[in-house]
Amino acid sequence: MTVIKTYNIKVYDSPVKIDILKGDDYVMSYNVSFPDISKPTEVVLETIKDEILRDARINPQDIFDATAINHLSQDFSKKAQDIMSGKLPQLGGSKKGMLICHLLCDMIGLGPLEIPLNDPDLEEVVVNTSREPAWVYHKEYGWLKTNINIGSEPKLQNYANIIARRVGRQINTLEPLLDAHLTSGDRANATLFPISTKGNTITIRKFARRPWTVTDFVANGTLNKEVAAFIWLAMQYELNIIVAGGTSSGKTSLLNSLMPFIQANHRVISIEDTRELRLPSFLHWVPLTTRLANPEGKGKVSMLDLMINSLRMRPDRIVVGEIRRADQAEVLFEAMHTGHSVYATLHADTAEQVIRRMNNPPINIPNVMMESLHLILVQHRDRRKGIRRTYQVAELLPTGDVEEKRKSNLNILYRLKPDGTITAHDPCVRVIDELRKHTGITDREFVADLKEKMKVLDYMVNQKINEVDRVGRTIAEYYGDKRALIKKIGK
Repeated sequence: MTVIKTYNIKVYDSPVKIDILKGDDYVMSYNVSFPDISKPTEVVLETIKDEILRDARINPQDIFDATAINHLSQDFSKKAQDIMSGKLPQLGGSKKGMLICHLLCDMIGLGPLEIPLNDPDLEEVVVNTSREPAWVYHKEYGWLKTNINIGSEPKLQNYANIIARRVGRQINTLEPLLDAHLTSGDRANATLFPISTKGNTITIRKFARRPWTVTDFVANGTLNKEVAAFIWLAMQYELNIIVAGGTSSGKTSLLNSLMPFIQANHRVISIEDTRELRLPSFLHWVPLTTRLANPEGKGKVSMLDLMINSLRMRPDRIVVGEIRRADQAEVLFEAMHTGHSVYATLHADTAEQVIRRMNNPPINIPNVMMESLHLILVQHRDRRKGIRRTYQVAELLPTGDVEEKRKSNLNILYRLKPDGTITAHDPCVRVIDELRKHTGITDREFVADLKEKMKVLDYMVNQKINEVDRVGRTIAEYYGDKRALIKKIGK
């Protein structure tokens, strides 16, 4: 086996060594350096675990709170150190730390799966059956086979039960499918045998601990500063936007990165199945999430329920995780018609496909309602190169404004070239017209405004301002005193 890369990660404050290996197998390996635990030490660890759990005072509500679980892990860690010092005094500090990490993974987390879940370089952690090693999706190397083995199907089902209990649900023979999220925000899916014929499965998509920001996207070429400045201008003046793309193309990440462009005095309501959006802490933001029915079939709160309710909460902006059905789309476009600024995501690979999906079953939105939508942003994932890019930025022209030579009412403003660069395509028509009509902005002011915003974006990239709050505060400074910020940038 050839070592491709070696690095350390922190799991419960203990360093764990990770090796990326290449051997004779068809895929590379993700190798975790587990501590070598002898049988007598295992017996001692079980005794320590029993002592800690016997004296623990755990509030049932704590399992729903990430902060409470963090405090609990710190408390358990301290107790384990004290007990271990008495029972295993010969252990060195690093070995003791590894054993405590092993204990905490077993008592609080999902056993050995906690290690890859703490690796910031991973996007996905999956177990297909207890009889095979777990797999992970690495940001740099793609799918890797690990040396993590769960051991038995009952143990794997127990991990699924832990995930279910933390969201007040259950997974069993009658309900063999689970969709949930961990306290960390990671999305989890589980299936039980015989629905999954090879055995029980767990799939965990990791939630970015530091969300992507527009600064990151400009710096890594996902979109350029001209496109980012144009979207910023559109959001400043409350135009409606749909972000489209295929699976794992970065739709939600792009949508989240655009949220700091909202003014701090605007009330934002977000509606999601699983909480993924993270806005600057100082924004006037109310996040809402759906809820599935309980085992008796009661208590369900759907996305449609939340969308209808959000209209009674006096929002300035409504952000929807994903449009899937006709009733959701109808409420969304009704919100646009009643003067709310709306942002949402949709599964579609091109701007043309967005229109077709909207116009046809199961969504069936008529063209007359579609005219409330101003911009479509399309994300693309290049699987060969392992990169994500903004593929198209298109404006939707009202039917009456479409010239005879046009085949559709879509005007592609920016598009991705085969060499990976994003370039201007057709001149802007509707967005400039809307801004002229509602703000009185002239064409010269429009161009000057874009240049100012590009200058601010350049400044954030150069100064490495890439945390959500810092990006939000810089943009809030721009709204509060544009001249002062531009002057500071000049210096």
